[in-house]
Amino acid sequence: MAVRVVVGDLRVQRIERKGGRRSWTIVWPEGTEHREADRFLREHEGSGTQRTYAYLLVDHLRWLERESLTLDLVVLRDLERYMGIVGADVAMPWGEPWRVGKRPYGHATLSIAAACLKGFYLHQASLGVNPELGRSLDKRRLPTRADRRRSFLGHTTTSMPANPLAPAAPRRRHPKMLPDGAREKLLQTVNSARDRMVVTWLADGGLRIGELCGLHLVDLHLREGAACGQCRSPHLHICHRPGNPNGAEAKTKRPWRLENGTMSGGLIKRVSPAMIHCYFDYITTEYPRGRIDHGMLLVQLHGKGAGQPWAPVAARRVLSRAGDRAGLGPVKPHAFRHSFTTAVLDASGGNLLIARDAGGWASATMVDEVYGHIDVHDPTFDAALRRVWGEG
Repeated sequence: MAVRVVVGDLRVQRIERKGGRRSWTIVWPEGTEHREADRFLREHEGSGTQRTYAYLLVDHLRWLERESLTLDLVVLRDLERYMGIVGADVAMPWGEPWRVGKRPYGHATLSIAAACLKGFYLHQASLGVNPELGRSLDKRRLPTRADRRRSFLGHTTTSMPANPLAPAAPRRRHPKMLPDGAREKLLQTVNSARDRMVVTWLADGGLRIGELCGLHLVDLHLREGAACGQCRSPHLHICHRPGNPNGAEAKTKRPWRLENGTMSGGLIKRVSPAMIHCYFDYITTEYPRGRIDHGMLLVQLHGKGAGQPWAPVAARRVLSRAGDRAGLGPVKPHAFRHSFTTAVLDASGGNLLIARDAGGWASATMVDEVYGHIDVHDPTFDAALRRVWGEG
């Protein structure tokens, strides 16, 4: 079964496959597949990357149609011009406006778009289409210290792949935190035990919204000494399930298994007493009994879909509306994760390994690049500045 997602010239098509799996492709207005795009996207089938690449690639292919460019005529300068049009900083005329009425891509999206375009045109070059562009994109660079740390036998690495389309990476990012007192204000504003549980679990667990909405009841081991034997304290297992009926997927893809009703593996995260308390409040007062067969934790509470799995987009809308009512402005779920990781770093004295494992990050390097900076309101930082200013 195919579901139309975007109406326009070229469009992204979602395809429902057996077992609840989804895949994504690009089709022409009459419904036939875009052969070159489909071949490239099939290489990423079964991953969240396929969906992301499909939406970024369809925008580029629409631009090619508007510019009357074919895949065998595109040159590197055309791709650089396209990246400038969608938001990259390039020193050249961009041409006519593109994506009128839409915001330019942010830095993270620009980096993903650059990887998508490089992969797409290298794939075409491997098939004999525009090999000259393939050679222009297939560049190498010297490895950095972070590259050597990440790679196996990094001391022997002499070069790394480079992408001439990728934007220059910022040295450090300052994530957007929750406003002071946001958790308490949100708990007073939300209208159900389920929503109070969402606020508490995001704040105390540092969960991504896809991880939270993708939890099944069997993933929760909220008592001491669980049968899995992998953690003595109350915890939960975050498991990547691409077939969840609400479309929620955990980003982390660690192996897991369900054996004799006991979950093991996945990403294990500790839970706080407050998380356990609000869970039992939700389960005993609002969770439907005997009317569901999906086994997921978060469900819709009202309307025709009552009892069905709650989608991440619905959770985002609830938090956004609650933030507006609380006078905080729209609250985004990832702000809880930023605040959680920063709090763990502060409490652990800046221990990157503790912050990495507490937040489920892939590497401590990522934690250091995003969160490893001094709070400008830190007393030590303030005292140092005042000494420089001659005030202390």
